[in-house]
Amino acid sequence: MKRRDFNALLAATAASGLLGLAGCSGSDSGSDTFVIWDYESDDSAMGQAWARAVEIFKEKHPEITVKVESQTFEQLQKNAKIVLTGDDVPDVMEYNKGNSTSGQLASQGLIEPLTEQATERGWDKVLSASLQTTAKYTEDGLMGSGDWYGVPNYGEYVFVYYNKDMFDAHGLAVPTTLAELEAVCDAFVAAGQVPLAEAGAEYPMGQLWYQLVLAHADRSFVDAYQLFDGEVDWTAGPVKQGTDKLVEWISKGYIASDVAGLTAEDMGTAFIAGTYPIMISGSWWFGRLVSDMTAAWDQFLFPGTSLHLGSSGNLWVVPTNAANKELAYEFIDITLSEEVQAILGDKGGLPVSGDPAAITDERTRVMTENFATINDEDGLAFYPDWPVAGFYDQLVSTMQSLVNGSATGEAAMVELGAAYDEGRAELVDQ
Repeated sequence: MKRRDFNALLAATAASGLLGLAGCSGSDSGSDTFVIWDYESDDSAMGQAWARAVEIFKEKHPEITVKVESQTFEQLQKNAKIVLTGDDVPDVMEYNKGNSTSGQLASQGLIEPLTEQATERGWDKVLSASLQTTAKYTEDGLMGSGDWYGVPNYGEYVFVYYNKDMFDAHGLAVPTTLAELEAVCDAFVAAGQVPLAEAGAEYPMGQLWYQLVLAHADRSFVDAYQLFDGEVDWTAGPVKQGTDKLVEWISKGYIASDVAGLTAEDMGTAFIAGTYPIMISGSWWFGRLVSDMTAAWDQFLFPGTSLHLGSSGNLWVVPTNAANKELAYEFIDITLSEEVQAILGDKGGLPVSGDPAAITDERTRVMTENFATINDEDGLAFYPDWPVAGFYDQLVSTMQSLVNGSATGEAAMVELGAAYDEGRAELVDQ
């Protein structure tokens, strides 16, 4: 894919004086050119699936010139709201979901509402309730209700990877309850083996904390935490129970004492190398393990809960100033088609529609079937850092304090709760 010089485009947009919200007539690409922005690598499951979607689109519209311009996640994250005020915009683009990303663009009138298209084209029937949550935003940009402003076409979720060779060597079976998972960890600790690959300098520890909270939670807690539909008690209930459990796991040696300074990459490479028997992380690691891990490995859902970290993948959004909106809607349709979704699943992605049974690789099929099960049960609970701006950094810092013992669970939740409440107030009271 051609990579556009995003900084040059940003500079050109600024020079044109179009830094205010614009009621422009459309992209200068013209109706005979269809422009797609995404940030998937060509060899990823999504990249291969979207490449076929482009081929199908070209077959249907030979009169249209298609330009696929690859951006980076960071470029769009930082600069999309500036660039989209001008005329030189894509017709459809991949963008991150959440209050501070797609929600912000929606609230500023920079992307099109898609509710009518979702109903007419059946997107509201294809996507589960959990996946639709990331597609909808209020007029203030809060995720979860209001109009559709984006369309997800793949998914992601967190589950348990395990080293089968290490399990077999200790005579251990796949756990089906939280107590059984703890028994497995106890067995490894007794044998002098730290069981969990982890990382405290980035997202993994926060995700483990949230998963343990979810093990004591229900959908009403998720709606309160993520969508502000209710109050979150940071001193009792699921938050306290999950935090107490994490502190217990740390004290029992389930997690190495040096993880506070480790990155997600450190965690993944250590698991791949066979240093640890268990890694609780996302589907984004699946392809890496397939290509790099020599030991026998497999997967299972985090036991003892019907709620799991995960969400839709990124969204297709249509800029307000796009020249070819109808073609954009058609392209989104194609990415949700049975053929394209089948490619996505077969290459190790997580399709939002289609039949998992058609996937030939067993581990890929199981991963996809588990995701389908979570969707059927409305079990996606999103990610712990999503609700408020700046919460990711606070969460990482708090988890590091728990790992290194510089804060008690109670003190850590007081600090984390204060940051959450402050960010929530800024969003809700704006």
